[in-house]
Formats: sequence, C-alpha cells, structure tokens
Amino acid sequence: MDTVHLKPEFLITDNQALRALFPPTHPMAIQKCLDHLDRHARDFVSRAPFLCIGTQSADGTADVSPRGDPRGFVKILDDKTLLIPDRPGNNRLDTLANILENPAVGLLFLVPGFDDTMRVNGTAKLTRDPALLGLMAVNDRNPLVGIVVTVNEVFIHCAKAFRRARLWDQSQHQDRAEMPSLLKIILDQSTGAPDDPAEMAKIDAGLEEDYKRSMY
Repeated sequence: MDTVHLKPEFLITDNQALRALFPPTHPMAIQKCLDHLDRHARDFVSRAPFLCIGTQSADGTADVSPRGDPRGFVKILDDKTLLIPDRPGNNRLDTLANILENPAVGLLFLVPGFDDTMRVNGTAKLTRDPALLGLMAVNDRNPLVGIVVTVNEVFIHCAKAFRRARLWDQSQHQDRAEMPSLLKIILDQSTGAPDDPAEMAKIDAGLEEDYKRSMY
C-alpha cells in the first residue's frame, strides 16, 4: 500500500482553527462536568462490567486497554476515588507502566444495552494494599495490583456514537468466524502460523483451555 502524504494546507494545527470549524460548545456540555461521583455516576459505574482505560507514557506514547469483570467490579471508595483490579493478562503491563511514568488516565465505562457512556478523567496510583485488594477478590483470588483513580472530571456521554454504530443491535453483529482466530492472526504477524488446519485447531483449543484456567 502506498504511503499517504497529507496536504499541509488542509492540516488543522491550532485550537483557534479547530474551533472555527464547529458551533460553540453547548452550555449543558460544560455544566454536566463534575469533579466528583454523584449518585448518578455511582449508579452507572456500579452497573458497568466493562471499561477502557487510556494512559500515556512519559514520552507521550498513548495506549488504551480494556478491563472487564462482573458488573460492579470497579469499587467506589468515596466520591473522588475509584479502585480497579488488574486481572491476569499477557504481562505486557502497558497500562501499569504508563501510570508509573504519567499518572493521568481517562476511563470510559460501558453498560450492555446502554447507548450512553460514562467518562472519568483523573490521576492514578498503583497499590498492593491487602485490604483494598481483598475488596476485589473473585473465586477467592485477589488481583496482584489495584489501580486507584482520583477523579478530576466525570460526565455522562451522549448516545450518538453507539447509535451510529448500532453496537447492541444483534442484527448488526458479525460472525467472528469470518476472520482468522486470535492466535492465527498473532502467529501470522510474528513467527508464522502452521499450514495444517488440524494443528492450528489444536493451538486454538489450547488458548480456550488457558482462558478457563487463568481468568483470575
């Protein structure tokens, strides 16, 4: 594929040029922002089984990572503080390492069936406090680390993106089998996947068994 070269005369390079393209911000979009978790934000967070957390390293490299568990997995410690478990994963530790370098985080909470979302911006620290980790135990297993988020900004986000995507509309759901399996993709992108479909099927089955063993 040819490299795309952007025409410099069409690049937006400052906030004034950006703002000139759009109508003024609706006052309600500003007024809805809170610096704490009110009863509605608490209710939303307590219902959410899934969130995405955005972080940046010290040099500005950005990352977004999913987090999921049964609804209510994010603990509300007080009106300004959230506690997120770090469950077993691939041990890249991108999110955790970034927090150590740059504590600013952005959270996006999703509730299945809800088209609106909850956004939280704040700062994070990592903890190994047994009392806090015990609040997040599943199957009698504590996470190794908890992410403590101090809330600076919280607001509910409108439904337009989800309605455009029709995310929860089952008629729009796609068949995962139309693409190769996760491991087939990773192997194709790295060491190379086996040509034998039976061998590939065994590798995929091994991943499913690993999921069963290592979720917590």
